[in-house]
Amino acid sequence: MASNTSKTARASVRAGQAGQGGALSVLGEFKYVIPLNGGRNAYVRNLTNGKTEHLRTDSDAFVEEIRTLAAAGHATKIRAELSALNTTHPGDGWDATEKRLVEAGVFEG
Repeated sequence: MASNTSKTARASVRAGQAGQGGALSVLGEFKYVIPLNGGRNAYVRNLTNGKTEHLRTDSDAFVEEIRTLAAAGHATKIRAELSALNTTHPGDGWDATEKRLVEAGVFEG
């Protein structure tokens, strides 16, 4: 089967995909957790599959989504985001959300 993509373009794509291991490098600022509804809900943006989920922050689905991102190598950035959210929105319970994630073992290597 013939391909319309040049040999150089295919090689470039292969080189870009090599060594990523599920993690994605992005230039610029990317937020994983977008707070909603006073911290009771959040959009969780997942770079590994390109989806954005609307989840309750006290749900098991939220914990599992963050666990997936942490396992893909984004744990440090997510913890920094949760800490920043707690600083900018102190009454929204982001400290409790982070505590739940830690207790669930989400950020453990």
